[in-house]
Amino acid sequence: MMKRRGTLAIARSFPPIADANARVLVLGSMPGTASLLAGRYYAHPCNVFWSIMGDLLAFSPAISYAQRTRRLKRAGVAMWDVMACCEREGSLDSSIDDASIVPNDFRAFFATHARVRHVFFNGVKARDCFWRTVLPGLGVCGLRFARLPSTSSAHASLSLAGKLQAWRALVDALAEN
Repeated sequence: MMKRRGTLAIARSFPPIADANARVLVLGSMPGTASLLAGRYYAHPCNVFWSIMGDLLAFSPAISYAQRTRRLKRAGVAMWDVMACCEREGSLDSSIDDASIVPNDFRAFFATHARVRHVFFNGVKARDCFWRTVLPGLGVCGLRFARLPSTSSAHASLSLAGKLQAWRALVDALAEN
């Protein structure tokens, strides 16, 4: 959801996609405009998230959104965003007004999803925001954190093959549990 306040839009994230079997959490920063308008994660056609997940978890990215999210949950993968809301102009992470960031409630998330042991950040902004706004007050031990290359088309310095190779760490983490 987006509301305008001056030249900046107030963006609000979606609820997490997760169930009690989640062992891995993938965190983005904040859905882009295309995703917010579509009401689903990674809806921009140039974002390769679903292509990568399909390759890693053996499903077609062309299946329905509901089927894709069920496949994630079945595999033990949860998905959410670091930010509950923020102000930004456009869709780029670089346009987010850092002073406006309100993080999601990760204490409640980890209390409800106690099997999660690995947290993967989809890009630098998600990691940096989590480190700055969430981790200092989290109080959760035993988590492993790793930044993966952003699946956004804005991160064009790495090929799809390179991104896919890096994202294989998610499958390795699932195999550990």
